[in-house]
Amino acid sequence: MAPNSVPDISLNDGNTIPQLGFGVFQIEPKDTAQAVSRALEIGYRHIDTAEMYGNEAEVGQAVRTSGLDRSEVFVTSKLNNGFHRPDDARKAFDSTLAELKFDYLDLFLIHWPLPTLYDGDFVSTWRVLEELQRDGRVRSIGVSNFQVAHLERLAAEAEVTPAVNQIEVHPYFANEEVRAYGKAHNILTEAWSPIAQGKVLDDPTVVDIAEEVGRTPAQVVLRWHVQRGDIVFPKSTTPSRIEENFQIFDFALDDASMDRLNGLDKGEAGRQGPNPDTFDYVPD
Repeated sequence: MAPNSVPDISLNDGNTIPQLGFGVFQIEPKDTAQAVSRALEIGYRHIDTAEMYGNEAEVGQAVRTSGLDRSEVFVTSKLNNGFHRPDDARKAFDSTLAELKFDYLDLFLIHWPLPTLYDGDFVSTWRVLEELQRDGRVRSIGVSNFQVAHLERLAAEAEVTPAVNQIEVHPYFANEEVRAYGKAHNILTEAWSPIAQGKVLDDPTVVDIAEEVGRTPAQVVLRWHVQRGDIVFPKSTTPSRIEENFQIFDFALDDASMDRLNGLDKGEAGRQGPNPDTFDYVPD
């Protein structure tokens, strides 16, 4: 399937991002290069990694050996929670480029706001990302897991509006308040855990809609994300699943199906991951 079947979405800084990407969270380093290589062969042109995933080097390897020009692949990484102090953040970004063996990064994110650590100062961390963008070493900058209050603080104290906010979103946790803030302020939402770690795939509503449209439950849920306008990057190490997840742009869900999926939202009770207001994990 041709890579241009995936729409490009405009960011608030004038750059564009493929709406569908390939995520490498919890993929072992030894399996990462092969999985990313397969994704690139299928047509993915957007890869999402992070310092804390421990597989940046393998992502870079797969991109370099793919035969594709570097400019054809949109690569995101994220700042490790242990490096929020400005000098540490600069060194961490240097390390990310060194691991990937790239001259620049397409998108760099603050992985978590960590409001209970570093004196609650994620603004000085953000200013380092602004600096990296000015230097041209990263094309776009954004945040991950930022709540509305965190975004409002950046709006009040920083110069650059994040291009994206990567947050937990799936049918059981639609995260509408944060998404609505992003939409109102031209911050695109990227959905992590898009199928709730598989938990939504057996939901009777999802299964029923999948049968109606002749698609798999995963394809239905990923299509739901796309039709809501969010960026999504499922992950798998199974070649058939990697390809299946890519085939979501040749069908559409009708309004009734979208409404049924929207109705699965459990609010905060549906959250699978940690709450960003209290999350304070720092790797050893």
